[in-house]
Amino acid sequence: MAQVTIAQLRHLVRSLAYAVSAHAADELEDDKLSLLDLENVVLTGKIIERQRDRLTREVKLIVQGHTLEGEVAEVVAKVGSGGRLFIITVYLA
Repeated sequence: MAQVTIAQLRHLVRSLAYAVSAHAADELEDDKLSLLDLENVVLTGKIIERQRDRLTREVKLIVQGHTLEGEVAEVVAKVGSGGRLFIITVYLA
């Protein structure tokens, strides 16, 4: 499988081909962020790190970008086997 690019992540966000975990939804609420903030982080950001899970071998991506208010935030996500983006968590950096 080819390495995932920020352009691919942006396409998935623009296409609304993503799902948000319950944990990420809680973190959004805790940091008083919206789904639009989450989307903006991916649309304005860059991949700053790639992590491979030791057990599943899945690659998690850390994307750093800006919220609608200009705050720096990070999104941890992975692309599932079906090609959808799965948001694991999001937080202010």
